[in-house]
Amino acid sequence: MQVFKNPNFKFMKYKVLAFSVSGIIILAGLYNIIIRKGLNFGIDFAGGTLTQIIFKSPRPINDIRTSLSEGGLSSNKIQSIGNEGREFIIRTLPTEEEIEKELEVHEIIGAKVISILKSEEDNQALNRGLKDLNNIDSKGLSSLLEASFPQEATSIAENIINLRKNPTTTKGIFQNFEQLREHGISQDVIDVLKEKTFLGSLAVKRKETVGPQVGHDLRRKATQATVWALIGMLIYIGIRFKFAYGVSAILTLTHDVLITMGIFSYTGRELNLPVIAAILTIVGYSLNDTIVIFDRVRDNLKTLRKQSFESILDSSINQTLSRTIITSGTTFLTVFALFVFGGAVINDFAFVMLIGVITGTYSSIYQSCPLLYFWNKIFKPKKGMRK
Repeated sequence: MQVFKNPNFKFMKYKVLAFSVSGIIILAGLYNIIIRKGLNFGIDFAGGTLTQIIFKSPRPINDIRTSLSEGGLSSNKIQSIGNEGREFIIRTLPTEEEIEKELEVHEIIGAKVISILKSEEDNQALNRGLKDLNNIDSKGLSSLLEASFPQEATSIAENIINLRKNPTTTKGIFQNFEQLREHGISQDVIDVLKEKTFLGSLAVKRKETVGPQVGHDLRRKATQATVWALIGMLIYIGIRFKFAYGVSAILTLTHDVLITMGIFSYTGRELNLPVIAAILTIVGYSLNDTIVIFDRVRDNLKTLRKQSFESILDSSINQTLSRTIITSGTTFLTVFALFVFGGAVINDFAFVMLIGVITGTYSSIYQSCPLLYFWNKIFKPKKGMRK
């Protein structure tokens, strides 16, 4: 499949302009990261707790923020993730006093978030000794049903918990006991549940806790992973091609990472482990595209000996252009689908990948070959590389 038939674009003609545009974007990103806003570290790196909650009825985000502040938890970030204003992700970051404390402290803070947001009716029901059916686990529910259904308690409990977690039926929370009957739970079981449980005003769909020291270690290891990945690629390309190709490829990958991180910093999104995974994926993706072009450059140095090195680079990019566009286009469509339909958990990953696919494609054409050209020009032509 050919997107272009015999293309003859003069990509190298715009090498200085491409360097200038990239330089401006990178400097703007570094300015924002180092001097202005900095990176917004998520709980993976900063430590703290993440609680994903769904309410029975819509609740304004400002009311949630006010309730948490009045309860002594002012250092938090709240994100609505759909379900008509009923579902939220609450990230509670550690205070200065809690930075050096143990992980248990942050687990207590996570429990406090839930306690603050419970309604007064929930607290009254708990005081009467009832269990919250919207938050009880399978083991607890099984123990509750064991007296009335000794042989079936475990299977009934698992069915009810699975029903509650099903996003298409209950969306994570029971609105009323009638939902149980509609989905096959017998009336005898429902009668027992009405006697021993209540349907709380909120349900906790997810809770994560990361201690500050763990966050610090993850940040250090994420940086090391990125650096070692670049070094490993430099060694690989240096062995497969020449050292000049390796240096050009690593500078191109560094360019991709810096531009992606710079744009990411302007969005205010949280930097977490999935984002680091996306950045490492971008590094591999961009390298693959660059190696395809370098492989063609190496072949053309043998077959197009009478042409200038700049012309050989242009020819190599043009010869692989259809492959580059098709690969990037299909990858972009896939990642775009993840970004639009993938949900809140994978949204940051998909966003970084979108930037990375565009940046990686651009850099494979307008950065890798121009860098190789200037290396050849500065360090004198050698065998297999000419002016």
